[in-house]
Amino acid sequence: MILLDIRREVAYLKRYYKTDDPFDVIAYKKILLLYEDLGSINGYYSLILRQKQIHINRNLSCSQQRFTATHELGHAVLHPKANTPFLLANTYQSVDRLEIEANKFAVEFLISDDDLWECMRCRDFSIEQTARYLGYHKKLIELRLK
Repeated sequence: MILLDIRREVAYLKRYYKTDDPFDVIAYKKILLLYEDLGSINGYYSLILRQKQIHINRNLSCSQQRFTATHELGHAVLHPKANTPFLLANTYQSVDRLEIEANKFAVEFLISDDDLWECMRCRDFSIEQTARYLGYHKKLIELRLK
């Protein structure tokens, strides 16, 4: 999916469901949200018997759970039939593109244009400063700016 299309999809979801909260969108879309002990895995998306499921590591901080849930919502919306754990374990297919798209979905959903404007124009923050201020990795801010 083209990055501009992801931006449009996020805007559509927020407008359609009248919310900026990814957990609300997950609930409205009737996606099963499960909190589990996943060890070193932050979360994953699965489709089992036509039921979309988002699995979140319960040991993450609230902000990490929010980002992970939004990233996995991106998979549910953009790649509803892709099973990335299966692809990684059983095929030689690269899932890099899918992960980049899900990250783009998450940062588009979670970081508003107003937040970026305030950081980078009003406060004259660098990308690194913006990342620290907003609480995201520098690479995610760079992806959001694309």
